[in-house]
Amino acid sequence: MNVQTTTQPLHTVEADLLAIGLFDGDFRLPAGLAGTPLADLLPKLVEAKDLSRNVGDVVPLLGPGSTGLAAGSVLLFGLGDRAKFDAGSAFSSGVAVGKKIASRSRTRVAVALPESDDPASIASAMVEGLIVATQAPDLRKAERSRHACESLLIVAPSEIAEAATQGVSRGQIVGEAVNLARELVNTPPAEKSPTTLATRAEAAAESSGLRVTVWDKARIEQERFGGLLGVAQGSDEPPAFVILEHRQGGSSRTIALVGKGVTFDSGGLSLKPSASMEDMKSDMTGAAVVLAAMTAIARLGLKANVVGYMAITENMVNGQAMRLGDVLTIRNGKTVEVLNTDAEGRLILADALSFASEQKPAAIIDLATLTGACLVALGTKVAGLFANDESLAEKVSAASKATGERTWRLPLDDDYKDLLKSSVADLKNVGGKWGGAVTAAKFLEQFVDDAPWVHLDIAGPSWAEAESATRDAGGSGCFVRTLVKFVENSAG
Repeated sequence: MNVQTTTQPLHTVEADLLAIGLFDGDFRLPAGLAGTPLADLLPKLVEAKDLSRNVGDVVPLLGPGSTGLAAGSVLLFGLGDRAKFDAGSAFSSGVAVGKKIASRSRTRVAVALPESDDPASIASAMVEGLIVATQAPDLRKAERSRHACESLLIVAPSEIAEAATQGVSRGQIVGEAVNLARELVNTPPAEKSPTTLATRAEAAAESSGLRVTVWDKARIEQERFGGLLGVAQGSDEPPAFVILEHRQGGSSRTIALVGKGVTFDSGGLSLKPSASMEDMKSDMTGAAVVLAAMTAIARLGLKANVVGYMAITENMVNGQAMRLGDVLTIRNGKTVEVLNTDAEGRLILADALSFASEQKPAAIIDLATLTGACLVALGTKVAGLFANDESLAEKVSAASKATGERTWRLPLDDDYKDLLKSSVADLKNVGGKWGGAVTAAKFLEQFVDDAPWVHLDIAGPSWAEAESATRDAGGSGCFVRTLVKFVENSAG
């Protein structure tokens, strides 16, 4: 899709469809509509309460020939409260109007950029949403339900043209990265074995300008990744470990991004109920998000040193599967007694975090669909944030707030480690009935050495059971935008 910025007046924009956002509350006519029939019509619709302007609301305007605009048809969409409008609102509005735009094939579409004090950020977020909306989860349907238009114009006033153009360019790159993560998550598990996912990662990395290294099982054994090997031994498919490198930060210290990549999670011998397996193709979301964010970081040419790590395996059941009571030796030499084979994500992350910490990075951020307990605590829209470093926690929180992706800080107190004590090994991989998200994070902390570290448990926001106005069912690609923003802030 060709995405560009134009500064021509709204009423002169020639397009199959023109989408115009309206704020809730006191009505103000969008710039560029003065003197057109639409300038008389919109206030009447608002006064009659025939026009909803909440985020997610989309209203086609009937009788487009009477609007006085050059566009073939007009679509009005809600922006919500003007005082609360931010990048998160812009992204959600972009998704909502984008889904309507992409519902059928169109050649040329124009969207008016909403007024704001930060046009670059709003333009980026709006375009991110519009791009994300072009891709539905229906990857294997005979006929797709979404259609990307050939040309997308973002209409902005001339005085902010430069900022808008920068934001639009960034938004296309980040939106495409989010869709890469969503596509990988929504891919059926039979089509993304660990080897296949590693190959996809290699291709995406190379096309984005990243340096990529893929370890096979022999190299993983050589590197003493006992957790990854232990989980993988229940599958006929070998594991993989992918390293993605972006080195554009000169002498600055490296940021490490680590993702959990379980391409299907049956639970192992601690077998999940059938209903709990239905969405387990998404248990590699953390790895997909790391890959997608790294491609965006590279394409944006950010002046930073960033390395992404993807630990990839299946958690299946065969005659060699990991047993309860087995003891695994992690990369850093610590031993773990396995008392639940469905607590496998922390085992593969332990190796990846150990390896990442050995490189002495400035920061480590890991992302994982790690615990159902985090879903119980925070629901489906908020990720749990755990950290051993206050400054890093604040920076990650600031990046998430800037994008509208939601996190909530959860405790990591020392006494939670007592719940992980084992009589036969250094640790056990589960901590008992209570505080499961916290004990899982406390387990991971044992493998980061003294590196500043944030863990994001994204089990909730990574997946949606049903479609809504501003979100599709299936994988969400959550926190790609946050990671990119965090690296941008760090580079700046």
